[in-house]
Amino acid sequence: MAQRHLDPTDPTAAAGPPPVPAGGDALADYLRAQATEFLRALRLHRESGAGAHGNGASGAHPSGAGALDRGRGRGPAPAPDGPVDAARALRRAARRLSGTLHTFQPLLDAEWAEAMRPELAWLSGTLALEHAYASRLDRLLQALHRLSGSAAFPAQQQAGRAAPARAAATADPAPVAPLAPSVTRPSPADRGNLTVGAAKAGALLDRQLTLARTRAHSTALQALGSSRFHAVADKVALLASEVPLKDTAAAAADLRPLAAAARDRLTDAVAALPLVTAGNPYNAQALVHGLSPDPAPHPQDAQWHQVRLLLRLHRYALEVLAGTDAEDADGADGADGTTDVRLLAAGEALDRHRDASEAAAAAAQAARTPRIAPATAYALGVLHADQRHEVEAARYAFQHSWRKEPIRL
Repeated sequence: MAQRHLDPTDPTAAAGPPPVPAGGDALADYLRAQATEFLRALRLHRESGAGAHGNGASGAHPSGAGALDRGRGRGPAPAPDGPVDAARALRRAARRLSGTLHTFQPLLDAEWAEAMRPELAWLSGTLALEHAYASRLDRLLQALHRLSGSAAFPAQQQAGRAAPARAAATADPAPVAPLAPSVTRPSPADRGNLTVGAAKAGALLDRQLTLARTRAHSTALQALGSSRFHAVADKVALLASEVPLKDTAAAAADLRPLAAAARDRLTDAVAALPLVTAGNPYNAQALVHGLSPDPAPHPQDAQWHQVRLLLRLHRYALEVLAGTDAEDADGADGADGTTDVRLLAAGEALDRHRDASEAAAAAAQAARTPRIAPATAYALGVLHADQRHEVEAARYAFQHSWRKEPIRL
């Protein structure tokens, strides 16, 4: 796609004539709509009678065999989507309320907004933890299966499996998933070590991440039953009927300057990223810390995570201007009610970046477990390198989408 001579970081460039200014009434309508969605999701969640996500940790496999089966797609039947969808909708509404209060706080009652925004952020973050751990485990197990390149692991790694499960494993004709183009297969000499260690690495990851998921589930249940949550729900119920604007002049205020400020913060954060380096398919400079014994997060990841948050705030501001309730499917609505495909692709790339970086950190943390076998440590090291390559691939995809001409649909 051809590059533009105009500012490529302006998602509203060449979007046609400027829209009609959106005032405080549009902000109030958007906040009321999100508060209504919050209450609807809360009612659905309570009617489902399930925990924070409805699937909890009850479906987790206590053995490494179960972990490997999930990596090959042979786990237990998935739980109904109703409770999961209700929890997702609850997080979605809380995120949008918190982000909108942050962007348009000058038009709202300052004391109310300052007290409300961190509570909504706490709620959405708490409810997201269990899903994050479950997705991270699935991602790592699938990567282990893909990297090992074998549908059946050695018999000595299946000792903990019951006889019926062992028979099912040997009879499974499922084809081996092909490697991604950006991943290099281990040499034949290393293939055996990776296959031997993958089963124990999967069992270790399953134990650690299932424990973390169980704790997150308990934390979410406690949060939903706490007085702190009930206070937040009461305030959201009031917000669904009355939005505390700063004054009567705020109802007629133009929202575009505040939305433009959110866009400028995103543009400045993107400008600080090493996009020239991220423009290379293989960024060796970003991998030099991969073998560091320092357990701190990767030094480059924080900037990219901040850009992801700012992009989300920018999308929410565009939704307010458009007066629409876009899906959390990561669409981005422009001020003229159209979808900016560039923001859509950039958001997806940053989501993949976040998932891969957190999965790499989990693999590194598991590799620091004392007294693990060398083959297990080797498999975890290969897994960590694979996820860091996924991080670089996501950065490459982001810079490609961000520098291209905005497309309106």
